[in-house]
Amino acid sequence: MDTQVCIRRGFADLAQRQVHYRSAGEKGQPLLILHASPGSSRQQVRLIEDFAGEAMVFAPDTPGNGDSEALGAEEPEIAALAGAMLEYLDVMGLEQVRVYGSHTGAAIAAELAILAPGRVSHLVLDGVSLMEGAELEEILATYAFPFEPDLDGAYLARLFQFCRDQYLFFPWYRRTREGRRDGGLGSPDDLHAWVTEVMKASTTYHLNYRAAFKWPADRRLPLIQCPVLVTAAVNDPLYEASAGLAPLLPNGRFLELPRFDDPGFRTLRHDAMATFFAGNN
Repeated sequence: MDTQVCIRRGFADLAQRQVHYRSAGEKGQPLLILHASPGSSRQQVRLIEDFAGEAMVFAPDTPGNGDSEALGAEEPEIAALAGAMLEYLDVMGLEQVRVYGSHTGAAIAAELAILAPGRVSHLVLDGVSLMEGAELEEILATYAFPFEPDLDGAYLARLFQFCRDQYLFFPWYRRTREGRRDGGLGSPDDLHAWVTEVMKASTTYHLNYRAAFKWPADRRLPLIQCPVLVTAAVNDPLYEASAGLAPLLPNGRFLELPRFDDPGFRTLRHDAMATFFAGNN
């Protein structure tokens, strides 16, 4: 998985905005990769590399993240974000794709499959969630808000801590023994890249986050007709929700992946997805 891959970057001109994307690979059925919140397609570079030798890979920054313009100043619904991704497929001339989505990207990917069932042949949902009641109220009241620039740079410190603490706690603001994650910090380079991408969209990144928190997975997943593979690493905070929601899919199943920091994680994830795409699931 360490073969050098050339990842290209570009902008797609949609009707009312531009979408920034990364792409790699020149053969095979297209693979659309939709990243988690917060961040951008930069956080999916390793997955892009893993499939570049066997697929044409396209990984856009979702609206309001990375270098992609937001849909607007108001919080969109996940269906609207899926509509923007469908427009992206049209502009890029991608008639049918396989789709991988992570967390917020999984919700958008699921809605894309519902919106345009003929355009999605296979769907991988890496971490899905359902938040309701008091949990949803707490998350909406506490989790994600814009980092408005200020003259003393204090917003940069808050933004950095927000990204850093997501490695250490879930939710990030529950800095307690009960909320502690055991994976440790990522590498300095990965943390720097993540902070940089969130910084680009410091006043809009939270919009998609909030839309994903409100997304009614239990009502939407049963509407997906294409084959679906739901995955989650055993130390993903969304592991239990993912395993519990997978049975709602008419044509889906759940696959447990090892810890994110397991040396074999990338290979196992790639092989599971490749087998699924080949129809040997």
